[in-house]
Formats: sequence, C-alpha cells, structure tokens
Amino acid sequence: MNGLSETITERAAPDADELAGRSYAEYATAVLRDRLIVLHIPPGAPINDERIGRELGIGRTPVREALKRLEAEHLVAVYPRRGTFAAPVDITDLASVTEMRAQLEPLAASRGARFATPGQRQAMSDLAEALEAMDRTDMSGLDLMRYDLDVHRSIYAANGNPHLQEDLIKYDNLATRIWCLVLDRLPDVGAHVGEHVDLLRAIVAGRAEDAANLAHDHVIGFEQLIRSVI
Repeated sequence: MNGLSETITERAAPDADELAGRSYAEYATAVLRDRLIVLHIPPGAPINDERIGRELGIGRTPVREALKRLEAEHLVAVYPRRGTFAAPVDITDLASVTEMRAQLEPLAASRGARFATPGQRQAMSDLAEALEAMDRTDMSGLDLMRYDLDVHRSIYAANGNPHLQEDLIKYDNLATRIWCLVLDRLPDVGAHVGEHVDLLRAIVAGRAEDAANLAHDHVIGFEQLIRSVI
C-alpha cells in the first residue's frame, strides 16, 4: 500500500471550513500528519506528492512543503533517488522518547495549571467530563487513542510556551505511532486513557504540583504498557 487508495478521486480545493484559516501547506501537513500518526499511511509506504495533491484538491508545491515539515518531525523519510516514504516505527525509540516526555510532560501540565486561560480550562473540564462519562470498555483502541491525542494537545496548548508545545507534539506523535503499532495487543487501554480525568481536573483547578506528578506517572505508565506486549 502507499497510504492512498489505488483509485484517486480528484476533488475540489478545500473550502474555508476545512482550511480553518490555514494555508494549503498547513492543511496538507495536518491531514498527512494524522494519517502518519495512526498508521493509515503504513511505515515504509511510498508517498507520492502528485497523488496526494489530486486527492486533497491542492497543488504539488504545498504538498511538498508539508512533506518537508513532516520530515523534520521524523514522520517522513526522504531518500535520494528513491523518493519519500512514511518513516519506519522503531520500538527501540520508546526509551528515548519516554525520557524526553517524562521531563517535558510534567512541565507542560504544571504550566497549564498556572497559565491556562478560562476558555482552555473550560475545554479541559468538558473533556474530563466526557472521558469520565463514556464507556471506555466499549470503544475501539483507535477511538481511545484519538481521545488521548485530544487530551495531550489541549494540555500542550494551555502551557503558554509555544516552543514547549511544538516539542511535545513531536514526541507525542512518535509515541502514538509506537502505540498504534501494537494497539491490537495492548491490555486495558481504556484505563490508561481514563487516567487523564484526574490530570485534566488538576490542571483546571490550578494544582500545578499534582498535575506535574500525574503527568509524569502517566508517561511512565505508557512505557510500561507498551513494554508489556513487546
């Protein structure tokens, strides 16, 4: 597979709602990043900028710009004279990714507890209520993983430091690809995602130290969960 259907339906350019104020390159980056993170474009699959451009209704230039950004995020690999491919997922990266996240996630959670805006606190409170109310035992692993992404993205955005936010998104993307690689073997993913309820509420309440501790334990728990099946 190359991450796209063999029969490509050309579509019109994305509308204003799809773009949401983004450029075509930013739009293409977001679409491709999502596919790469959840392995809808499998590791090692070739990526053809012309085909993607036709599918998204945009030109090759913004797609190429998107691929350069994704290469910098280690989601895409470019090989001279061979082409562009979805980056491989290396389980051995788990330790180094966890090492970085164990330092940065508590910092982001602590800063979020101190600096989140009222609107961000309300959004995180709503997300915590949704997570608590849902029957996580009846959800697919992929759906649970998307909630996990939503939680982490909301915390990163609330921390107030865009450079920290950017770094954490990169590391969380890499961690999520590892998660998706073993998703069908993981036990009790719902409980892992459910840990976010207390974390979100600590941030909303402004309990910076509690938020940092919960974020650290969550990251370490993630590594232990993955290692239980590899």
